[in-house]
Amino acid sequence: MEEDEHPIWTAVVKAALVLSIVALAGGYLGWLHPLGDSLAVGRAPASIAVFVLALLAISAGMRMAAFGAILLSILTFTSVFLAHVWPGPPGIFLLYQKNMRHQNDDLAGLEADIREANPLALTLQEMAEPNLALLANLKDVLPHQLHCPLGKRGGTAVASRLEPVAGATVCVPGLSAMQVIFRDQPVWIVSVHLTWPWPYGQADHVADLRPVLAQLEGPVLMAGDFNMVRWALSVRRLAAEARVQVAGPSKGSFLGFGSLLALPIDHAFAPAGGRVTLRPALGSDHLGLLANLAL
Repeated sequence: MEEDEHPIWTAVVKAALVLSIVALAGGYLGWLHPLGDSLAVGRAPASIAVFVLALLAISAGMRMAAFGAILLSILTFTSVFLAHVWPGPPGIFLLYQKNMRHQNDDLAGLEADIREANPLALTLQEMAEPNLALLANLKDVLPHQLHCPLGKRGGTAVASRLEPVAGATVCVPGLSAMQVIFRDQPVWIVSVHLTWPWPYGQADHVADLRPVLAQLEGPVLMAGDFNMVRWALSVRRLAAEARVQVAGPSKGSFLGFGSLLALPIDHAFAPAGGRVTLRPALGSDHLGLLANLAL
C-alpha cells in the first residue's frame, strides 16, 4: 500500500512546491506585468510555504530540488525580515503620516495625537468633506496647508508649521506637494495615495506620478498610503524619481484584514531615509506613522 501511495505523494509535493516557487518568483516580475507587484505583497508567506514544502520534498526523495528551494526561501524571507526590523538612520525632520479613512469617527483623538507628536509637517489621505475639520482645527499649529481634492475619497493634503515657498505647490490625482523652508533650504513635502494594485490601476497611476516627482527640484520628503509594500517595483520606482530612501523599519499599518494580518503599505521617504514608529488607528483602518526623516 505504501508503494502505491508514494508516487501520488511525490507528485502532490512536487506540484505544490513548483506553484509556491512560481508565486514567490512572480513577486519579482513587476517590471514584466503589474501582477508581479500584487504577488510581492505575499513574499513572506510564500517564502515560508516554499521552505515547508521543500522539507516535505526531502522526505519525498527530491533532495537536490529541495535544497535549492530552501536556499531561495531563506534569501527571500531574510530580505523581508530585515525590512521589518532594521531601523533607519536617526533623522532631523519630524513628519506625521495618516490615511484618515473617509469616514473617520475619532477626529478629536487624531487631533490630540498630532498635537502631542508636534510634527513639523503632516501628510494626510482620504480627505473627505467631514475630515477637512481636522485641518481647520490644526490651523494654529500647522498654519500652512494644502488640500488637493483630486483623487479618490477626498484626495490628499499637506500641512506644515514651516514657511512655504510662494507658488510652490502641486495638486494631481493622488498627490499633493508643498515646498517649505527648513534650515534655510527649500524642501518638498509630498503626500501620496496610490490606487489599489493589479487588477486595479496602480501601475497606470504610478506611471502618471513618476514625471511629477521627477520635476520636483531639491530635497523631497514623501509619505503616504501606497497600497503596496516597500519592496514592490511600483514603490521603488516612485522613490527613485523622488531621489529618496525609505524610512525604516517597515510596519504593518493597514488593519483592514485584522491586526494579525496588518499590511505594511504606508511609508515615509527622505533623501537619507529615517526612522518610523507607529501611532494609533484613531478612527481609521490605517495606523499612523511618525517618521523622523534624514535629509
